[in-house]
Parts: sequence; C-alpha cells; structure tokens
Amino acid sequence: MANQLTQQIETFVDVTRSPTQQADSLKAIASALEKDLLSMNELVAELEMYLTTTDNVVRARGILLLAEILNFLKAKPLDNAIVHSLIGFFTEKMADWRVMRGALVGCLALIKRTDVAGVVTATDAEAVARSMIDNVQVQSLSLHERKLSFELLEGLLQQYSEAIMTLGKLLVYATCEAIDGEKDPPCLMVAFHIVELLAQLFPSPSGPVASAASDLFEIVSCYFPLHFTHTKGGGANISRDNLSRGLLLAFSSTPFFEPYAIPLLLEKLSSSLPVAKVDSLKCLKDCAIKYGVNRMKKHYKSLWSALKDAFYSSTGTHLSFGIESLTTAGFEMDEIHREAVNLLQTLVKEDISFLGLVVDDLSVNSVFNSISRYSQYKEMPDTSKLEVLVISQILSVSAKASVESCNIIFQTFFFRLMNSLGIVEKPSTGDLVHKENSTVSIRLYHGGLHLCIELLTASKDLILSSEECSSAPSCAQESWCSMVNRFSVSLIEVFTSAVRSLNDDCGADVYLGVKGLLTMGMFCGGSSPVSRSEFEKILTTLTSIITAKSVKTVVWELALKALVCIGSFINRYHESDKAMSYMGIVVENLVSLACSSHCGLPYPMILEATSEVCSTGPKYMEKMVQGFEEAFRSSLSDFYVNGNFKSIENCSQLLECLTNKLLPRVAEIDGLEKILVHFATSMWNQIESSGVFSYDFSSREFVEAAMKTMGQIVGVALVDSQNSIIQKAYNVVSSSTLPAMESIPLTFDAFEGLQNDLSTRDELILSLFASVIIAASPVASIPDVKSLIHLFLVSLLKGYIPAAQALGSIVNKLGSGSGGTNISSDCSLEEACDIIFHETLSGKIISSDDSGNILCGSETVLSKICLGFYGSLDLQTSAITGLAWIGKGLLMRGDRRVNEIALVLMECLKSTNCSGNALHPSAMRHAADAFCILMSDSEVCLNRKFHAVIRPLYKQRFFSLTAPILESLIMNSQTPLSRTMLHVALAHVISNVPVTVILDNTKKLHPMILEGLSVLSVDSVDKETLFSLLLVLSGTLTDIKGHQSASDNAHIIIECLVKLASYPHLMVVRETAIQCLVALLELPHGRIYPFRRQVLQAITKALDDPKRRVREEAVRCRQAWLAR
Repeated sequence: MANQLTQQIETFVDVTRSPTQQADSLKAIASALEKDLLSMNELVAELEMYLTTTDNVVRARGILLLAEILNFLKAKPLDNAIVHSLIGFFTEKMADWRVMRGALVGCLALIKRTDVAGVVTATDAEAVARSMIDNVQVQSLSLHERKLSFELLEGLLQQYSEAIMTLGKLLVYATCEAIDGEKDPPCLMVAFHIVELLAQLFPSPSGPVASAASDLFEIVSCYFPLHFTHTKGGGANISRDNLSRGLLLAFSSTPFFEPYAIPLLLEKLSSSLPVAKVDSLKCLKDCAIKYGVNRMKKHYKSLWSALKDAFYSSTGTHLSFGIESLTTAGFEMDEIHREAVNLLQTLVKEDISFLGLVVDDLSVNSVFNSISRYSQYKEMPDTSKLEVLVISQILSVSAKASVESCNIIFQTFFFRLMNSLGIVEKPSTGDLVHKENSTVSIRLYHGGLHLCIELLTASKDLILSSEECSSAPSCAQESWCSMVNRFSVSLIEVFTSAVRSLNDDCGADVYLGVKGLLTMGMFCGGSSPVSRSEFEKILTTLTSIITAKSVKTVVWELALKALVCIGSFINRYHESDKAMSYMGIVVENLVSLACSSHCGLPYPMILEATSEVCSTGPKYMEKMVQGFEEAFRSSLSDFYVNGNFKSIENCSQLLECLTNKLLPRVAEIDGLEKILVHFATSMWNQIESSGVFSYDFSSREFVEAAMKTMGQIVGVALVDSQNSIIQKAYNVVSSSTLPAMESIPLTFDAFEGLQNDLSTRDELILSLFASVIIAASPVASIPDVKSLIHLFLVSLLKGYIPAAQALGSIVNKLGSGSGGTNISSDCSLEEACDIIFHETLSGKIISSDDSGNILCGSETVLSKICLGFYGSLDLQTSAITGLAWIGKGLLMRGDRRVNEIALVLMECLKSTNCSGNALHPSAMRHAADAFCILMSDSEVCLNRKFHAVIRPLYKQRFFSLTAPILESLIMNSQTPLSRTMLHVALAHVISNVPVTVILDNTKKLHPMILEGLSVLSVDSVDKETLFSLLLVLSGTLTDIKGHQSASDNAHIIIECLVKLASYPHLMVVRETAIQCLVALLELPHGRIYPFRRQVLQAITKALDDPKRRVREEAVRCRQAWLAR
C-alpha cells in the first residue's frame, strides 16, 4: 500500500504526466481515504517531504495535492485537531506566493465543511481572513486563483461572519482592493455578492461600510451599465442577466450607497443605450424598496421627471383596435416600458405621497382638458395620441398600486372623465354632479373612452390581485368603488352606444365599446361595483350582437371574444351568481339556436359561438352536449322523414364542431368523458329509431363526420364505457338488414353477386360500427366476433374501406390465447384468420425460392381474387385493399402471417403472375399502394390513439423482408408497367422506414433509390411518391453516414437531381432537388468538380422558375457552387 501511495503521489507531483493520469492518481488517494484504507495522518506523513522541499514546483504540487484531496473529503468526518492543524498549515502557506493556489484550495475546502464532524473554528477562520488580507494581492494572481480568492472571502463572510467582523475597516478596504480592476465574469459574480454580504455584516451608520461607502461604490459603479462581451472561455456559463442582477443587488445592498447610486442611475436613464435604461430602471426599483422612503424622498422630483421621459420614449402612437388587443393595453410594450411600469408602481406602493407628483403634473392634467377636442382617434395628431396613451398608462399603473392610490386617482380624475363623456354636468355652483336621468353624449370621444377603460381595468385588476376575491369585500366601501357603482349604469350605456354607433364597421367606436363592456363585466364578486342586473345587461348586449349578425364581422368576433373572456373569468373565480346569469342569457340562448331548425343565422357561426362560449366551463359544456344531442336528433329526423338535405349538412357541421372543440379537452375537464359517451349512445339510439330512410344522400361528408366523432369518443372513453357503446352498436347492427350478409358463402360465385350497394341507413350503420371497432381498446369486450368478421369480410369485398380497417383492427388486437390481450373470449386469432382467408395462412400457401421467384401453392380464396383468378376488377381491387389493411394489423403486432400477405401483393406486381396473366393496371396500382398502407402511419385506424398493439421495430423487420425481394423482382421485371409498380411499392417501403435503417444501408439502397426516382419521374401520378423518395435521398446526403456511398454514386446522383430540378408536376420536388445539390458540396471536391458546369447550367434554368421558393433556392445553390 505504501509503495502504491508513493507512486500515486509521484504521478500527481510530476508535471510531465498528463492531466488524466494526475486526476486518476488524485481520485485513487481520495478513495482510499474515503474507505478508511488510508488515514489523514498517514497521508500527511507520506507527503511531508513534498510539502517542505525547497523545490518550488514540487512543493506547490504537493500542497495542491493535499488541498484537492480535502475537496473530495468535504462530507467525510475528520478529527478537530486534524482540521485545526491543516487550516493552520494552509493559512501559513498564503505567505508563500509560489504555493498560493494550493493554499487557497485547501483553505476553501476546509471553510466549506459545515455539516460534518471536524470544522474550522472561529479563531482559525479569523486567522485565515487576516492572512488573506496581509498576504494575498488578488489582482496580481491568475484568473483561477483570483476566483479562488473571491470564493474564499465569500465563504468566510457566509459561514464565519461574526468571527471576521472584528476586522472591520481592514476587511472592507481589502475587499475594495481585491475587486478594483476585475474584469472576469465568474470573478465578478462572486465579487458583487461579497459587496452584498459586507453590507449585511456592517449595517450600522457608524460602521466600516458606511464610512467607506464612497470608495466601495466607486469601485462597483464602474461596471454600470454592464458591458458584457464574453461568449467563450471562463465566462461561457455566466449570462449577462445573471451578472447584471448581481450588480444591481450590490447597488441596492446598503442605503449608504444612496447619495451616489441614485444620481448615477438617473443620469444613465438619459443614455441612448436601451440596456442602460433597462438596468437603471430595474436598479431604481430595488433601491426604492431597500433604501427606504426617507432617503428616497429627496429624489422624487427627479425620479418623476425621468419616469415620464421613459414612458414617452418607450410608447408608440399606434393603438390597436384588433381582437387580439381586447384583453391587453392595445399597444406594444418594450422592456423599457415594462420596467418603467414596475418602478412607478413600486414608488407609489412604498410612499403614497409620490402620487402627489402624478396628480399635480401639468401634462397629466392638460390631457383631461384636451381629450374632447377630437372624437376619432385617427383624427388626433401624433402628439395627442402619445399623450393619451402615456397618461392612461401612468394613471392605470398608479391606480393598481394600492387601494389608497386607486381612491386618489379616481377622486382626482374620474368626474372629469365622466364630464368628457357627457355623463355629468357643471352647474352654477361649480361642482360636478351626476346627471341622473340624462342621456349620454351623442359624440363619442375616443381619448376619453380609452382613459376611462384604462382606469376601470386598473381598479378591476386591483381586486383580482388579492389572493381571494372573497377576502376583499371591503373594496365595496372604498371611494373608487362607490364612484364606479354610481356611474355604472351610464357607463354601460356609453359603451353600448359605442358598440352600436357603427354597424358593421371595424372602427375604434366598436372596439372601445366592447372592451368597455368586457371590463365592466369582469369585476369580481362581492367587491363588484356592477350590480347583477347591470351585468346581465352587458351579457344581453353582447349576446344580441352574436345572434343578430348574419355574417362574421369584426364586431361579431369582438363580442364573441368578450363573452369567452367573461365566461373564463366566471369559471376561474367561481362566481356562482354570475354563472347563473351567464348560463341563462348566453349559454342557453346560443344552445337553443343550435337546436333550432328555423334560425336565420349561418349554422357554422352558431356552432362556433356556442362551442367557444361553452368551452369556458364544465357546466356549460354539459349543457352544450345536451343541446347538440337534441339538435342531432331533430336534424337527422328531419332528413329521413322530410328529405331536408340542409338538416343532414347541419348534422355534419355539428359533429365536426364536437370533434374539434370538445374531444381534445377530455383530459382537462372532469366528467366530460361521460357526457360524450352519452352523446355517442344517443347517436346510436337515434339511428336505431330512424327506420328506413325515405331519402338517400350521395355525399359522404355526414358519414365521415359521424365516423370520426364516434371513433374519437370511443378512443378516449374508459373500457366500461367502450363496452356499453359496443353493445349498443352491436344491438343496432343486429336489428338491421346487415346480418343477412352472414349467409353469403365465401365462394367465387357468391362474390360475383356482391355488386349491389348497401342502403343509405345500412352504410351509415356499418361505417359507424366499424369506427367503434377500430377505436376499441384491446381489453374491450366485442360480442360474436366470428359473425362480425364474416360481416366485415363481405363488406370489404363490396368496397367498404372502413370494414377492411375494422378487420385489420380486430386481427391486431385479438389475443392468440397465451400472453396476448383478448378483446373477445369466443374467437382466437387463429380462428379469425381462418375465417378471413378461408384456409389459414400458416401453411405454405405462397413461398419464395432462393432466386426470389414467387411460387404458388394452395392459395386461399382471398389471394385468388387478388391474383385475378376469378372475379371482376372492382372485386379484385377491393380484395387487394382489404388484404393490405388486414396485413397492417398483423404486421404491427409482429405476426408472421404478414409475410405471406406481402408475397401475395408482390405477386400482383409481376408482369406475369402465377395465374398466367398480368393483372389490370388498376389492380397493379392498388397492389403497389398497398405497401403504403402497410408501412405508413394512419390517422384513421391502427394507431396509439385507437389503442393499436404495436410491436417495436416492426417496420424495420418488414423492410428487411420485402426490400431484397422487391429489388430482385425489379431486376427481373419484363414490362415497363410492372417495373414502375414495383418501384412504387419499394418507394413506399423505403420512405416509411426509420431514417437510421436507411443510413445503415446506403451503399445498397442508393442505386435503387436513384433508379426509383428516375422511373417515378415519368408519370405525374407518382409525384407524391417521388417526393417521399427524394426526401429519403436528401436525408442520406445531409448525414455523414451517407457521404461515402454518395461519393461513390456522385455522378448518378447529380444526373438525377439535375433532371428533377426541372420536374414540372410538383414545386417541392424542384425545391428539394436543388437543396440536395447544395448538400452535395460536402462531398470531396474531386468527386463533384467534374459536374460543376452541368449543375450550373441546370440551376441557371431554375432561376426562371415560376415559383419564388424555387428561385430563391436556385440563387443559393448557384452561389454555393460558384464559391466552391
């Protein structure tokens, strides 16, 4: 052990060893100490000659080794005597500048020992501080040593403040000397904190900080405003915000800085640098709180003048009257403006007397004398606009500071505002009084309206700033509240008049009127100056706008936004009385319109308004869903009895609204799932009671909307709810004419007779039932699975895609009996596949020999139809599509039967298949697209949203199986059509497999991808598939893993991309091809230079492309190739 320890010490001390070797030896020694395999005394004894040698380098390394070991042992208990001895040793070594780093590290490691046995005593800590003051010239040290020095001083001030307090002025002046001239961000972060700690240690007016405040502030102030340019090196982890915050805390750390700090900050407020203004405002806010009112009072006039300037310089003259501004100030606020707001509010909160400067200011009062000069905001000159916006902000911020400030602002200005709006008059006595029965002024003054709304908003926000609305009932007794209450009726009348002043115009009158009503409607509970009857009048006015407009105007959108805001406010603050009014006036009114068949408003507008309003609370949602149930019932009944196609269109829009607005919020709102399940059950009840439809409809919009709604409800429902929906749906199916299809035998003769379409009602029932099965959980219970499989199989052969998707979902989720999840107890996966294929696919139905040729054995009925042995073309294409969806379900769960399905589909793509004939081009196209079904992610079924069973890496396994066979078939194909379809199939497989698989096989895939791009570029039908394959090529060119293969095939790639750069059928193909040409510049120069002229010629043509995006990419590409 001794020899090993000596070797480890030698390794660390030897400066010729690598840093890694030195670190490893340090860890090994520390680990031995940690595990008590080595004692501290033994280590010190072994280190003695290294600690005392006259060789400066060895001595420095030895002391540093001991110090670093203590860093590792900060949590390990040590004997007090050992700690005393060690701290004394390191304290003494501070006098030796050659070993300064080790001494600092050792002292810091021991000072940080606070929660373990063996800590530094107060006496020893004082000795460390004295030694540091006497011996350490911080600014003469290296960066790392300076940081250690600051951290040591910080640790002493934090852990041993009482011990070093006796150093007094000596400590303060040593700190000044240490900080003076420091420029490194990490060091400054600690230095600023040291100033803050010193201020806390010596708070007395006769203390050393007070006497040295001028010198200390002079050193710190030279860093303000902070000019931060460090982006690399030691300051990389220090942000400007953090460093600036540290400096601001140092500024505000002691009131003794006030005579120096406030004038400096006020001076910097006039700087042209925005960052200086922001930092000054932030620091003034902190100083106002920490310096105290008595010290700040002398600066109030200067502060108010500077604040006004900050407001005027940071406020624009553009006041937005758009919907997005309804709940904001209406103009953009930069950081200077926000910090000015914070400072003003802080000053008013700290001392209400500061508000006297605001209310007595001439510029503030002059605004109230001039706001009636212009009725329209757009008529006002920019100077007047700026004054209105700035003064409204100043008064609003001041009013929000406290109840007292709100009272003063309202008492000073509110009557004058009412007078400008024509609500009060000035009699001979000179006093302003309320005109009880007067009508409001005909002319509306935008300046006055804006100021009024800002003050009302401030008082509203003041109430809401309380932790609980109910905890502030005393606000109702405040003078501001009494004044608003006194004029609330007239104010609502003014705002209502503004709303109705311009019919369908998007002017300022309408905006300000709606915003005023919104503000009046959002006063909180018992503190509200607006009575319930007045609140209901506001709701009635806004609702009447919604129900009276036949087109979506700006005022309609503003009113809807206001109602949504009020509803959200009621729900958030649990305003039970207002909730009742909102339900009766807004919700029930809109829901009744949605249920009405004789409403003159466009139905989409009704649904939008109803869904937006009702989404603000669970009770409203419940009411809406109930209303939608009634609306669905009446509209569907109106269609099947009277043939009213408008009603069925309304049903589609209603279901779409339900799906898009409510279903995404199921997880947010308790009880919504049950409401939606009830709606789904009601849909089945209505369809069940409808009987035979008297009229048919050719549009599938309603069926698709109903399927989407039903599927998503089942998808989000709990298993018990799913079971109830499934049982109800099964009962409706059983009572329809659909079960008669079960008697159709699965023979070719029977299949030939399957061309008759289902009735409208049966198609709706089948599609809805399929959507239920698609979305069901694997643990849901599905009755009579065997009969349902037969029903879906016959339906898919009639061309109903939802039936095929339902079959795919069944085979995906159906348990195999052991280890799988069971959605049914009366049918296993083997039995289901036996029904579907008539003969199970587990035998050798179709296989592949070593040459890649597909051989035919005893095919199933379904495979014979796909291969064209029997049946019409429609029957053949339906069978191919159905087989693809069934295969997708098996593929995703990892079932090997999908291999045989894939081979059947590939057989369909051959120029001459095992039937002896080539398939019809349409059938071959369906077979090629079947690979897209198999590999792509589906939104309508077999996804996580609908609880599909998904085995990891299933796409990779399918790619490994099919890609080599497709490649072999392409090489052996004998007709252009077969070759094209095989390339389409391979493109679907390649473009849907994870990109990592492609990158691992670029050498094999690049030739096939390039050939595929060439083949698919011939026909515009394949443009989307071409684009998908091009994206795969793009991915290989932009990743380093694909560069070698790209380099080997550079000439073919460039030739292909040059051709695609002028592809006429899809703009994104041209754009991506040009981007790929840029990516090729990452390849070795020698591989691409020979093709430079060819590329530049093609790009020159692309510069005249009709699409701007292509031209822009062409410019970039041309510049890049010319530069290369």
